[in-house]
Amino acid sequence: PSMLTPDEIAEINLLCQFNLGNSQEGLKIHSHEADPATVAASERLFAKGLTTQPDGGYLTSLGLDAAEHAQTLLTILRTPRS
Repeated sequence: PSMLTPDEIAEINLLCQFNLGNSQEGLKIHSHEADPATVAASERLFAKGLTTQPDGGYLTSLGLDAAEHAQTLLTILRTPRS
């Protein structure tokens, strides 16, 4: 196991922005407004088959699985133990 790369962190951050409660709600990454790392992450997610468009779009079935895992992990990490 190795540490996450900055590219992987950017991809996970982007996956965490999708609304899992509404599959008809996608993301639109505006290349002239967004951080270059976010634009590149969006293009990589598309190349990996996780989203429907290079500038965001909607999650594919694989993308939905990835986003669910990413968001679940964040929830676990951010929930304080009692």
